[in-house]
Amino acid sequence: MLTTLEEKVDPRHAALLVIDMQNDFCHEEGGRAKRGHDIKQVQEILPQLNRLIGEARGAGMPVFFIRGVHSEWTDSEVRRERHQNKYPAARSNCYEGSWGAELYGVTPEPGDQMITKNRYSAFINTNLDLILRAQGIKSIITTGTSTDACVESTARDGFMMDYYIVFVDDCCGAATQEAHEGSLRAIRSHFGVVVRSEDVINALPREKVLTGMEAAAVLDTK
Repeated sequence: MLTTLEEKVDPRHAALLVIDMQNDFCHEEGGRAKRGHDIKQVQEILPQLNRLIGEARGAGMPVFFIRGVHSEWTDSEVRRERHQNKYPAARSNCYEGSWGAELYGVTPEPGDQMITKNRYSAFINTNLDLILRAQGIKSIITTGTSTDACVESTARDGFMMDYYIVFVDDCCGAATQEAHEGSLRAIRSHFGVVVRSEDVINALPREKVLTGMEAAAVLDTK
């Protein structure tokens, strides 16, 4: 049982998830901004999010970039009905192959993992759970946008699938502070711990821990 933050963010069994940092959700020319949503909070998380990504990599923690992508092949009748009720004349955000689906403000590096999802949760119909379990991951550290939709949905499903949840307050953004705070209350009450990025960074080991794949590579050279 992992009871302390140091145990839950130990790179030997923790992974950092960066969720939906994409142009349509974060850029001032993206779909959400053009539909009148406030993207200021999402943009403001970038400095601490990129610092956390760098510190996680430096400690040997696997980093997963999660991106939502939609198309006529993956948009179900239910999804289309809900979208048309909200935005009758607009196409889905992050449409497959579009500029809006590209990452915003964050840059994957060799060794990072990219997961493409078609629903709010990064666990629904993806291979995220398979990869995490294959790598011995017990905890997921959730960041990105939107706090109250894709990040919270992923955290909830992760808890239901028996992962420890570390939800990083200042590395998540929503359209309103009210929506953001509502998700934090839900996570604290039922699904995991809510912390600041500085808390995670301070809890990381000072020396890099080799991941399973890195350790295997070292053995192969001996």
